[in-house]
Amino acid sequence: MKSIRELYRIGYGPSSSHTMGPRYASQQFLQRHPDCKRFDVTLYGSLAATGEGHLTDVAIKETLSKDGAEVNLIWCPDIFKQFHPNGMMFQAFDDNGDKIDEWTVYSVGGGALQEEGKPILESEHIYPMTLMTDIMVHCENSGKCYWEYVEECEGKDIWNYLHEVWKVMKAAVERGLQHEGRLPGPLNIRRKAPGYYVRAEGYRDNLRSRGLTFAYALAVSEENASGGKIVTAPTCGSSGVVPGVLYHLWSSRNFPEIQILRALATAGLVGNVVKQNASISGADVGCQGEVGVACAMAAAAANQLFGGSPRQIEYAAEMGLEHHLGMTCDPVCGLVQIPCIERNAYAAARALDANIYSTFSDGSHRVSFDRLVTVMKETGHDLPSLYKETASGGLAKDYTQMNR
Repeated sequence: MKSIRELYRIGYGPSSSHTMGPRYASQQFLQRHPDCKRFDVTLYGSLAATGEGHLTDVAIKETLSKDGAEVNLIWCPDIFKQFHPNGMMFQAFDDNGDKIDEWTVYSVGGGALQEEGKPILESEHIYPMTLMTDIMVHCENSGKCYWEYVEECEGKDIWNYLHEVWKVMKAAVERGLQHEGRLPGPLNIRRKAPGYYVRAEGYRDNLRSRGLTFAYALAVSEENASGGKIVTAPTCGSSGVVPGVLYHLWSSRNFPEIQILRALATAGLVGNVVKQNASISGADVGCQGEVGVACAMAAAAANQLFGGSPRQIEYAAEMGLEHHLGMTCDPVCGLVQIPCIERNAYAAARALDANIYSTFSDGSHRVSFDRLVTVMKETGHDLPSLYKETASGGLAKDYTQMNR
């Protein structure tokens, strides 16, 4: 299992798999052919189906054409590569129009790239244990917390990286609370975070707490939808859940930053386990792999902040994901707006509920987090492709498509 640095990626929305991944791939192909004057890029499956709504075309063209090169995009939404739904084929041509190179690569979620059979820019596996149950037992036997296991595997430098992650998360919340007006795209969605924040401040206690959680998660999700700077947690489309929960707890409970960073480490560990053993790609397993995993991460982080045991934290994470099991990825018009933004806010609230439910227990439960991850993967692969980020089924099917 790799570093949580590869789970928490700092970048720009609206999609880690459809915007960040293609941008990274374009950068790598351009490095191979910096003087090339023509590139053809073929997009397959989900990347082609919702590419324009996710700004895939913008990310690729901006990167490859920076020195004046011609960039041609070829859209193949009905061709789903067996390895992964998010396939791309890059081709470079010389001045005579002869093809000089061809590269097929996949955007597998969270901004990560992979060739069939091997990761790109392969990094070291630094976690010897990849199952949550094994890690939990290790922590119970050694008296350690999950964040201590993260430090044990990552080294002390991880705190510097998580400090930057938290800095970007906080900034996204605060920008989102200030920005008003409509989001880009044909849906003419009005930003809701500022209004939710103002109304929440007018309530007391529970309603105020819930309203602020909604506002903070909405703020980040709306920033993501408008192409703002966010952190994948574990993806762009689910980037509002973890910061929504942690910002609320940080600002209302006065937790010191080091405790927030430790909670981020624990949340990252939970997300990493899912990424290793299943998927965090909506195009692969549906929204359960994005918002569902984000809810599990946030629930684990909150439970740790409130003093949960390793077993209680694992239970909170399990509930956060379990109750998103089977959730489809059906973005209306291929935009990361409906139902994505609202789902982030609601998942943040559910994460806090999972934390409370687990806190009342002793952490004992029948379905382990690892078992749930296996079921989530199976469920996701059983879903038809029209429910996995193609904007052709579910909530999206009754809307006129702006995408190919």
